[in-house]
Amino acid sequence: MDPILRIIHVSKTYIQGEVITPVLEGVNLDVFPGDYIALMGPSGSGKSTLLNIISGLDSPTSGDVIMNSESIVGLNETRLSRWRHENIGFIFQSYHLMPVLSAFENVELPLLLFEMPRKERRERVEAAMSIVGLDDRIDYFPRQLSGGQQQRVCIARAIITDPTIIIGDEPTGNLDYRSTDDVLELFDILNGELGKTIIMVTHDPHAAKHAKTIEKLEKGRLLNSEEKALDNTSDPHLLT
Repeated sequence: MDPILRIIHVSKTYIQGEVITPVLEGVNLDVFPGDYIALMGPSGSGKSTLLNIISGLDSPTSGDVIMNSESIVGLNETRLSRWRHENIGFIFQSYHLMPVLSAFENVELPLLLFEMPRKERRERVEAAMSIVGLDDRIDYFPRQLSGGQQQRVCIARAIITDPTIIIGDEPTGNLDYRSTDDVLELFDILNGELGKTIIMVTHDPHAAKHAKTIEKLEKGRLLNSEEKALDNTSDPHLLT
């Protein structure tokens, strides 16, 4: 099986005046269909930067990002924007729902960028809302929903275009324990039953244990298997 995403020798350095800040250093990662990867590491290790590069929101200083045999590095903004809408589903820590739009309208938003009959859009939204268990909240506004329900709307919006990869940036970071478990159970369904490929940044060992693979970033580089094993001995949460 070939990887659907290849991160090849990716480095990222930010330059502000005379201040040079290296963030990523020679990162290599292959992502295969059906993978569920938890990306962990301390603050400042480069997790969000790597996520932004994978999703085309940022570009590497050097290296390449290849999705389905196509390099996205160097694409113009129009082509890159289209690529993101077709291939990436975003789930954010802070939901980023439009408060003046209903749950239905928030989930529908990505579909408005495609030529699609209104009837088909409605059917897709209703199907996505049913998957996340909110078909009875379809006309509610974000202010009428709990944090966990808002995040499930965000998940429905992320899957509405059937993306190649779902990107989660601390998707349970703002949730209580019960809502966290509800969202993680939904991720398990998306990956295990629907075969969606997921890359999730998280600080939470409980959330990371739901993933099939845990990758760790330290000072801008991915730890190898021996380094991860050594690191796990100092973190009892990841031994169970």
